[in-house]
Formats: sequence, C-alpha cells, structure tokens
Amino acid sequence: MSNNISISRNKDEVVQFSINAENKVGRLNEILSTLAKRDIHLVAITTLDTTDSTIIRMIVNYPEEAIKTFNEMNLFYGERQVIAVEFPAITNLQNVTRALIEAEINIHYLYSFLSRPNGKSALAMRVDDPDFAKKTLHLHQLKILNQHDIAR
Repeated sequence: MSNNISISRNKDEVVQFSINAENKVGRLNEILSTLAKRDIHLVAITTLDTTDSTIIRMIVNYPEEAIKTFNEMNLFYGERQVIAVEFPAITNLQNVTRALIEAEINIHYLYSFLSRPNGKSALAMRVDDPDFAKKTLHLHQLKILNQHDIAR
C-alpha cells in the first residue's frame, strides 16, 4: 500500500509534487540527480524547511515518469493541480496579482519557473478557485500553461 496522495486529474493540467524529504545534506541533490538520469527535468521548484524535514514542491516535464521514480525511491509525496501562468516579462507580475485581486481570488502560494522559452516569465500558483482564476487570467490576456506546454 502506498502512502502517497494522488489526485484524479486531467492529463493537460499542470501537476505539482510535494515531496516530504529528510532534512539532511545531499538529499535534494540525490532526488534531482535521479530525476535527471531518467531525463525528467524540473521546470519549477521551491522548498520549505522545517526542523525534521523539507517539503520540496516541484513541477516536472513528465509527471507520470516522476511518479514511478518517486515510488522506486520510496519517497513520500503528494500531487496537486496548480495554475501555471506565463507573461512577457517579470514586470508584468503585477498584472497577474491585480487580476486575481479584482476577482477576489486568494493566492495561497506562488513560485517562479526556472526558465521558459523565448525569455518569458512564468509562475506556478495555488489559489482558492483554480477554474475561476484561469478564466480571470485568460480574460486579462495572460497565457495559462498546460502540461503539454511544459513537456516540450
């Protein structure tokens, strides 16, 4: 029986993994090296350090392959759908936050992508109402990324 938390999701939705890892030197590098050996690339990452462990939130190009890898490594992880939004320049970040404030959508957390093609910026976000947030951002002419956009 697995201790991991899976969600039922549309294959086009962007999935974030939250890994509960031991807080020890080299653990993050071990996880990243194992993913890289399997040609699974990180597109976004953030960490939250606690006394006993670290929570690593990440988005990868191939989630299904990452799941297999995490299970083989006996990692405890959870999956969550997040919104990934792309915009022309980091100076446009306020356009994203303003659009969500106008729609009264709360941002629980956000973090940036490591890189995007063509010099564009991108954010991963967890919000109160993902479907309404996507519609709102689209109305403000912001591009919502899907898993296909990330995997290319």
